[in-house]
Amino acid sequence: MFMRKKQSLKSFFLVFLCVCMVQASMGQDIPLPEHPRPDFMRPEWVNLNGVWEFEFDTLNIGITDEWHRPQKVFQESILVPFPWGSPLSGVEDKSDVAWYRKKIIIPPEWSRKRTFLVIGASDWETTVWLDGQLVGSHKGGYVPIEMELTPYVKYGIDQSLVIRVDDIRRDFTLYGKQGYGNARGIWQTVYLEARGRQFLKYVHFTPDIDKGQVAITAAIDRASESEHDFEMSIETPAGIIRKTLKMNAGQSKINFQVKIPDPRLWSLEDPYLYEATIQAGADRISTYFGMRKISVVDLPGTEYPYIALNDKPIYLQMALDQSYHPDGYYTFPSDQFMREEIERSKSIGLNGIRTHIKVEVPRKLYWADKLGLLVMEDLPNSWGEPDELMQEESEYTLRQMIKRDYNHPSIFSWVVFNETWGLYTHVNEDSQTARRYLPSTQAWVASMYYLAKSLDQTRLVEDNSICCGRGHTETDINSWHAYLPGWAWYDHLDEIDSQTYAGSTHHFEEGYRQDRQPNINSECGNVWGYEGSTGDVDWSWDYHRMINTFRMFPKVAGWLYTEHHDVINEWNGYWRFDRSDKETGLEAFVEGMSLKDLHAETYLTTGNEIMKTVSPSEMVEIPLFLSDFSGNAYGSSLTLLYEVKVIDASGAEHMIQTGNKDIPFTPWAQLELDPLMIKAPQYNGIAHIGMKLTDVQGTIIHRNFFLLEIAGGDAPSQTVIYPVAVKDYTDAMWSQKLWDVMEGKKVNGAGKGYFEYTFRIPRNESLGDVEETYIVLEASAKELFVKDRETFDTNQDYMRGSRVFPSSNPNAYPMTDETKFPSEVRIFLNGRERSRLTLEDDPADHRGVLSWHYQLRDRKLREAGSYGYLVKIPLSRRDLRRARSRNGLTVRLETIAGGGIAIYGKSFGRYPFDPSLVIIKNKGPKSSGF
Repeated sequence: MFMRKKQSLKSFFLVFLCVCMVQASMGQDIPLPEHPRPDFMRPEWVNLNGVWEFEFDTLNIGITDEWHRPQKVFQESILVPFPWGSPLSGVEDKSDVAWYRKKIIIPPEWSRKRTFLVIGASDWETTVWLDGQLVGSHKGGYVPIEMELTPYVKYGIDQSLVIRVDDIRRDFTLYGKQGYGNARGIWQTVYLEARGRQFLKYVHFTPDIDKGQVAITAAIDRASESEHDFEMSIETPAGIIRKTLKMNAGQSKINFQVKIPDPRLWSLEDPYLYEATIQAGADRISTYFGMRKISVVDLPGTEYPYIALNDKPIYLQMALDQSYHPDGYYTFPSDQFMREEIERSKSIGLNGIRTHIKVEVPRKLYWADKLGLLVMEDLPNSWGEPDELMQEESEYTLRQMIKRDYNHPSIFSWVVFNETWGLYTHVNEDSQTARRYLPSTQAWVASMYYLAKSLDQTRLVEDNSICCGRGHTETDINSWHAYLPGWAWYDHLDEIDSQTYAGSTHHFEEGYRQDRQPNINSECGNVWGYEGSTGDVDWSWDYHRMINTFRMFPKVAGWLYTEHHDVINEWNGYWRFDRSDKETGLEAFVEGMSLKDLHAETYLTTGNEIMKTVSPSEMVEIPLFLSDFSGNAYGSSLTLLYEVKVIDASGAEHMIQTGNKDIPFTPWAQLELDPLMIKAPQYNGIAHIGMKLTDVQGTIIHRNFFLLEIAGGDAPSQTVIYPVAVKDYTDAMWSQKLWDVMEGKKVNGAGKGYFEYTFRIPRNESLGDVEETYIVLEASAKELFVKDRETFDTNQDYMRGSRVFPSSNPNAYPMTDETKFPSEVRIFLNGRERSRLTLEDDPADHRGVLSWHYQLRDRKLREAGSYGYLVKIPLSRRDLRRARSRNGLTVRLETIAGGGIAIYGKSFGRYPFDPSLVIIKNKGPKSSGF
């Protein structure tokens, strides 16, 4: 499914690449033409993105050869700034070392200033020459490279800029998850800029909303040679604030405060940015900042510490953002795409993302600032041991990351390490080698926490985003990871709740303990909650159960779902890897329901269960728990509107009950409420209990639902049903494969072929008072997924191997998305074609309620979430008579092409019936039947 879409995407980008290369060669449009750092922008700059000459150094001769000389011939071209090997770069990955060359012209008007080359990021050792003269070298893969060209510049004429990048793998380097697609070589914008003779290294704004002021620290490249003015202007809604100070001779840093009248605070709802200009001598930069405060406060009415924005507790609802693009890898194709990444998160009601073990591209952070989305930014990890070189690399990158990104108001937390990756040392124990997180390494991790705090006291710092038990040392956030099936979340959260208190050693290494840090989940979901991971599967069912359960445990101050979009080996994103949509099916249960309802600040949860099997006419208690993180003054009560719809065993839908219930409300309330009492229908079927929570004006502020399977009853009044077990087909033949699921709860036929069922009516059945009769069954198309093939290659690299096919995991059943897999079907009755239909897709999402409800609790999935479409085949009296005859009525569903067919039984899919012959007797006056 994904591969077809991927192929079309690649075709599009190949065309895009060719266009870009032609335009670049003509001096026209270039990729990512915008200034890469709106937070630190000089007015005189030249973007060098576009087509560069390129050559791999397959022999790795080194920097002493003639590659950097102007006369050297380069055989290939690359589109900068896309990493080599990525489709958008235009070159395949053939070596660990490569050379870039481009002709540049330094504007003559820059002659009174200093000229610098800036590379946003290049992995890993980057060396630069201008006209064959060595400019300098830099080691590191994630932070800006700045090199002065001034001594070698010839203004107004062509010069040859050559860059060599050595990306040979080293155990100590910070690598992160580049297995999804390596950031090889240059992967961020390259540009030239003119700076003053003395220039600004950084300008940091530290807002203080309590005092209504901002503290400013500015540093220049070296001690001032003489006294000169330092000028600053800030645009505010009330006008421009100007301030001029004197920088004395010998001074290289200046600190001062500026009052901000009636500060307009940066918030998620109003992400206001104060634009500023700083002039130090002849050097001028434009930047911005947000007036906001990150702190920890108690959730009102409790002693639970919460992360707060502007003193208001924030219930974190975030996504893990691997921040990858299928064709640009670490580099996004356009600024618009980066904006849309932030908009996507906000569109489903999230309030934050965690950019996962990647120092994020500055313009994406800019859009988080501009649009109002919180960000946790991770330091990338190494995959070796925490030796001296690794520690040096980590400390350097941490310092540079915080220095570069200090002014982004969206960033509220720095995450130094993840899941103890790169922190294990191999030691000999009893003649065997073991991996150990040594106390000395733990002490260094604690020192990295204190280093980050010394560099930035305005944000929270997380020492280690932990998984699988202990891991914390010194930290501002008591975070933890968990991947579980939906049914396992209550017990896990109950344990977390009981182990969270000041003085607890839970989640902390020996010698360290909890204080009063906010407790948050910093990775969750079901992707690794099943044996060998889920592969590509409907996540919405487990997600619903998980979120429902989180809202019952307010001591846990938020969660972070894995993940924002699919990546190579994890197909559990809100969006596909190419950012196309997935379907959750929530709208089918309550009109207007979407993921935003599962992320509502005011939430009515029914607990961990969202479906249960009950007896006919049973009085059912549906638990209710109100969770409010809005702080809104809705009044003393809200109203729960509910309705109960039933799909019975004949496929008919009935509305059997509507009602309302007053819900007591106070801002920030976390209340267990009286249960909702529902009397189950007396007939077999599935009841959808749709719930809408409204305020006093009738505005819907939250939607949720609960499901009942009613089993053990009869058919509706005046309805006679003759079912055939889904596995009891009388004939079937399939070109690719024929098999059943969970001992015959569902049958699958892939390729070209058919299923036949024979229906019989007892000879004593009266047909004189029949009002309507039909065959009803649930069917879908059936794609032959990789996991269901007789043979396929599983012995491939973990990140880019068999899991690149989303359906290769044994648990997988790809979630419904934009790409459909239809099947054209002919319907035959006793050998004669009666009609044709199209089974639109082979879907799996929240609508496959029975496919989820009947899964075994053994951490394996068997076509979970899959479901079909209601197929209703009208019958005539003649058909009925044939069904009552000795031979019965044979129904064949046969594919016209190769789309396959799946048939669902009463305990699988969406509908509560096996293939059935239904007779509706004359009911007289119309009624609901309940």
